[in-house]
Amino acid sequence: MAALAPMKAAVVTRPGPPEVLVVTERPLPIPTTGWVRIQVKGFGLNRAEMFTRQGHSPGVEFPKILGIECVGVIDLDPSGALEKGQQVAAIMGGMGRKFDGSYAEFVVVPNACVVPFQSTLSWEILATLPEMFHTTHGALEESLDLNSSDTLLIRGGTSSIGLLAARLAKLKGAKVISTSRSADRAPLLKQNGADDMILETGEIAPELRKRYPKGVSKVLELVGTSTLIDSLQCTAPHGIVSMVGILGGKWAFDYFEPMKHIPHLVKLTIYTTDSITPSPESFQEFIEAIEKGELDSRPAKVFSLQNIADAHRLIEANEAKGKLVGIP
Repeated sequence: MAALAPMKAAVVTRPGPPEVLVVTERPLPIPTTGWVRIQVKGFGLNRAEMFTRQGHSPGVEFPKILGIECVGVIDLDPSGALEKGQQVAAIMGGMGRKFDGSYAEFVVVPNACVVPFQSTLSWEILATLPEMFHTTHGALEESLDLNSSDTLLIRGGTSSIGLLAARLAKLKGAKVISTSRSADRAPLLKQNGADDMILETGEIAPELRKRYPKGVSKVLELVGTSTLIDSLQCTAPHGIVSMVGILGGKWAFDYFEPMKHIPHLVKLTIYTTDSITPSPESFQEFIEAIEKGELDSRPAKVFSLQNIADAHRLIEANEAKGKLVGIP
């Protein structure tokens, strides 16, 4: 049997700075029963991959190909359930952590990670969608139960998730307040659906209560533990705070006293995408909303596989200004 042609991949052999991402040739991965091989057409770049590259993701063994999401076409499905050439997205489920991920020309993933779809959008636009949709749709719909009567506070509003969440919230008719550490990001926030912007200082509750004395009904907490207690103080009774991200880079509290820090009748929850894959129907509806022009999901910047280290430098410097994508 002839040897399979190798593929190109960005491999991390040890934790470290962006320079540890090295593009090299790897053997073409072979799917076993219950797995499929995808020819990667594009992939999103995420802070989660930065944390893994830095060595902060528990249980990750190196060398590793990073990448928790991708879009592409089925190259091989041993079960025959998906035809060769079928457009698919692959999301989470251990990608780039438990097994090699999407910073490559091909990736092998469990069937449970795969969401088939149909679209005429460019691969660059499609590459922005899987993780952003998965997180925003799940957090707003399942965790926060957002509706048109809500006032939503988004901590970390200029992140790719924050910008998309604002757009989706406005489609539902909610009022949106977004935060940013820089006043010059106000136009960006307003363009993406925010009705109001609050300068992020880490302690915005006094300023928010000046503008909205009753507080907000829902909070999408993307910064994490460094602002979570303050977000609770921004929330009205019977409101919900959902912690979804850790943009602040801090995984745990130095001190947290639930009876003191959680206001009376305020609900605190989390949303994680690790064990849930979005339905093909909801993902297809989301794609069609973009095709109709109801949502804008153009990437902030596109990188080749050879330049993935540059993308990580942007993420590390908090200068991404939207979703970054890679094209093998």
